[in-house]
Amino acid sequence: MNEVLRKISQIGIVPVIAIEDASKAVPLAKALVAGGLPAAEVTFRTAAAEDAIRAIIKEVPEMLVGAGTVLTHEQLDRALDAGCQFIVSPGFNPDMVRYGLSKGALMLPGTATGGEMEQAMAMGLDVVKFFPAEDNGGVKKLKSLAGPYRNLKWMPTGGVNTKNMMDYLSFDKIVACGGTWMVKKELIDGEKWDEITAICQEAVKTMLGIRLDHVGVPCGDAENARKTAELIAGLLGFTTRETSKSWFAGDGIECMFKPAPGAKGHIAFKTNNLERAMYHLGRRGVTFDESTLKYNDKGQPKFVYINGEFNGFSIHIGL
Repeated sequence: MNEVLRKISQIGIVPVIAIEDASKAVPLAKALVAGGLPAAEVTFRTAAAEDAIRAIIKEVPEMLVGAGTVLTHEQLDRALDAGCQFIVSPGFNPDMVRYGLSKGALMLPGTATGGEMEQAMAMGLDVVKFFPAEDNGGVKKLKSLAGPYRNLKWMPTGGVNTKNMMDYLSFDKIVACGGTWMVKKELIDGEKWDEITAICQEAVKTMLGIRLDHVGVPCGDAENARKTAELIAGLLGFTTRETSKSWFAGDGIECMFKPAPGAKGHIAFKTNNLERAMYHLGRRGVTFDESTLKYNDKGQPKFVYINGEFNGFSIHIGL
């Protein structure tokens, strides 16, 4: 996958900005970064778009910046000259796609029908925008299209918000969701940067869905693990089950046969998407023991230990 697309996928949510005052672009970008979303599609719906893109790229270099609502060759040239890293359009215009590709641009044209998607694929694109997403059948339509278009992925925008974004992001053909709900006009005009940051943080929290899965207890051998699991299950009215390396008491207590990372045991968490979780936790300073990283049959990360011990416990996170 293209490196910019990979980063978009790791971020998971791309705020779509229509900014009318370029002087507000940098504090807005900093609010997005603080909220965990270092990406933006700055739309050419306003005269301030080009200056806003230039300002963000200069002052907030960690931001991934694209240009949206790009409808003409002239707008595309201006967007690229300003330094944007991807080009988004609301619809599919073959001439615009060809022109953008001739300039070396990463093109994400808007599509709504199978015919438009096939034309995009014929031009060598493997990721397109799906717009307006909710009005065009939402994720249900995309799951139907994923059968014949197995190599195509989408970035849905239009009607996506914190409440329904996981309907999209739980589908592995979705690269990311675009949305305006965290950058509404009244928030930008009112310079409510803290509120924008909080909305972004809530969106990231919902997207990652990190939650406690189980606690691991080192028991030394298989027999002691069985006895410990049965004791705990008997006390609490749980059932037991055996795995290749442990006995479980219910779903929350794993009694391990052999020693594993963590002198006192381990604490296991689940997430909706491990690659995105590793990216976002990494931005907060968390590091991972890459030697423990495991993948599913689709080549996606599914399990990893966090570096270090926490009062004698290790922590791992997975799907």
